[in-house]
Amino acid sequence: MDIFSAHAFIPGNYPAKPEPLGRFLPVIPTGVVQKYLAEANIPEGAYILDPFGASTRFIMEMARSGYRVLAAINNPITRFMMEIESDPPTQADLQSALSELASSRKGEERLETHLQSLYLTNCPHCQSSIPAQAFTWERNAAFPSTRILHCTECGIEGEFETTPEDHKIISRLTNTKSLHEARALERVAAIGDPDRKFAQEALEYYLPRAIYGLITIINKLDGLSITPRQHRDLTALLLTVCDETNTLWAYPTERPRPRQLVIPPRFREINIWLALEKSVETWASSEKDSTISIWPTLPTDHSSICIFEGTQRELVNHLESIPVQAVVSVLPRPNQAFWSLSALWAGWLWGREAVAPFKGVLRRQRYDWNWHATAMYAAFKNLYPHLSIIAPVFTLLPEPEPSFLSAALLAASSSGFNLQAIALRSTDDPVQIHWQKRAFLHKETTQIEASSLQQALKKYLEKRGEPVSYLTLHAACLAHMAEIHCLNWQGDALVKLHAPIQEVLNNGQFNRYGGSLHSLEIGLWGLGTHSFGISPLADEVEIEVVQILTHNPGASQEEIEVSINQKYPGLYTPQLNLVSNVLTSYAIQTDNGWVLRPEDSAKLRKKDLKNMTSLLETLGKRLGYQVAHSENNYQAILWLDNGSVIYSYHIKASAVIGKLITQGAASKVVCCLVIPGGRAGLLSYKLDRNPALKSFAQKWQILKYRQIRSLAEDKTLTRQDWIDKMGSDPITQPEQMRLL
Repeated sequence: MDIFSAHAFIPGNYPAKPEPLGRFLPVIPTGVVQKYLAEANIPEGAYILDPFGASTRFIMEMARSGYRVLAAINNPITRFMMEIESDPPTQADLQSALSELASSRKGEERLETHLQSLYLTNCPHCQSSIPAQAFTWERNAAFPSTRILHCTECGIEGEFETTPEDHKIISRLTNTKSLHEARALERVAAIGDPDRKFAQEALEYYLPRAIYGLITIINKLDGLSITPRQHRDLTALLLTVCDETNTLWAYPTERPRPRQLVIPPRFREINIWLALEKSVETWASSEKDSTISIWPTLPTDHSSICIFEGTQRELVNHLESIPVQAVVSVLPRPNQAFWSLSALWAGWLWGREAVAPFKGVLRRQRYDWNWHATAMYAAFKNLYPHLSIIAPVFTLLPEPEPSFLSAALLAASSSGFNLQAIALRSTDDPVQIHWQKRAFLHKETTQIEASSLQQALKKYLEKRGEPVSYLTLHAACLAHMAEIHCLNWQGDALVKLHAPIQEVLNNGQFNRYGGSLHSLEIGLWGLGTHSFGISPLADEVEIEVVQILTHNPGASQEEIEVSINQKYPGLYTPQLNLVSNVLTSYAIQTDNGWVLRPEDSAKLRKKDLKNMTSLLETLGKRLGYQVAHSENNYQAILWLDNGSVIYSYHIKASAVIGKLITQGAASKVVCCLVIPGGRAGLLSYKLDRNPALKSFAQKWQILKYRQIRSLAEDKTLTRQDWIDKMGSDPITQPEQMRLL
């Protein structure tokens, strides 16, 4: 088995409920790590090392699957989230704690009333004084431009222009801005601390009203007479609010994922108390507890977590006495926004001492991929001497892009880890990467032969039979380089690594469909010369899905995914959208799983093919053509005029047409593909995702069974009518598929 297909992509399920601070955290499906550990035969109770600690949910899944997880977590915010997730609060717990905070006093007012008063505005319809749900701002503006309201008095809701009274509240808070900013800064870095100016820069991503509200809540929380559990739960709610109230929330864009501290052109300012109430739903959970300990106290039970409160570099020196049986982790990607804000939040929530080991992140304003490659290289290099040679290394690389993938593979390969397998499904799924420690370190070559790389890519594309995204092609390049041991650390490593890839892709041996002159990453890439007789991956997947449904009626979506991914592993993994389109075309989903539509049973489709053949023979003769059948491998009904073929009809029950439509035909012959109406959406989707195939299909006329039946019923049909009406029923994707 080659490196491109060495391991099947492991499917998982994305949680419907967003996790706290989810816009900064890796998007990781559940179920993947549990399935991997079972496949790898890692016994329950074994020690699993997560050297990066990038995803608390990922760590929790390992623990709840019956493993002892040792995780290095340097970020105090992530550590706190780990603590909460190991012993999650219920909705009742959180509402009880929030009630205690709401009823506490700020002067003569309840705290809730005081904070809501910061957002009071007049309803434009009934003039009632109500708290706005949010305000919207233009970047660098002195006042918000609109307010988002839901009036409980008259029921009106929507977005309305702000008023002079709204501006007065802003002006009053702006006048006391320096006082509240000083309090916020003091909790992070004292006067004279060289990091204070960087904390000040991070604080600029909060408006005066948000700073006042946050510091007011923090001061109240410090003095509130509540249980330690309630204090913890309120801290969790407040942490979410620390994020909800900054200016990184573009409006009206949903679910932004900021990586740099950049204020969008238009942003949202949320009502701080409403954000607290909303956070209850975010943190509430019914998950069971897991045991958690802090290093050096090691876990004694299965399903437990030990947090090392430091860097991976500090942890590895202690690994000699711990029988680590696997390294399983989510690879981190640079996120200046999250790391800088984490330092700010940790200081606010727990004081200067808590943030002291971490606040150095405030100094770095930008992280490029060379920096990240260097950081991961150091991490893998540190890990190598402390890891057993039999311990597998499995990582997920979330939100993949070419430079991230290059940094990861270069770092690991240069540090002494052999790439065992790589599986990629789409840019929306994490890349799954398997490594194994080499028995002996040896120096790899930095010489990358263009001819070798070109042959590897051609072999890959020929086997796949269709154009692919640049990310997929880039992954194939890196996998080949890793396999022949030419990923070696050097200065400007990524530039030198990417240069031969660009050289090969620009040498005329590959076709580019769409794209931009400024970036190789846009568009699709395929072979420069089409190889006839190769079945596209989409056709192979269609055949396989139908076979699964035929032999295993009632198969679940997960069972179908697993079967398909095993059949087409690694870098051949089809996108889930392709599988979904095939299922929509052929099957219906019942309570018991997916089953073929009655009309797609083998018996009925065989009958349809026979009927279509008979109709086309009858129609041809009625229109005055001689009718014959082709004798080649692509059987067709031929309509001839004076001995010359005018029309060639190919009747199919499927959308498996890749080999067929790439065959050349005489220039005067009209090639017609006849398919069931139920295949039309699938065929449209397959042509849209494969521009090479689409270019061949433009020479074909595509007819549906129902169209043939309808025309056959027209007793007055003429040859010209036939020409005019052949394209009257175009193929399109079902609406729900186009939206996916």
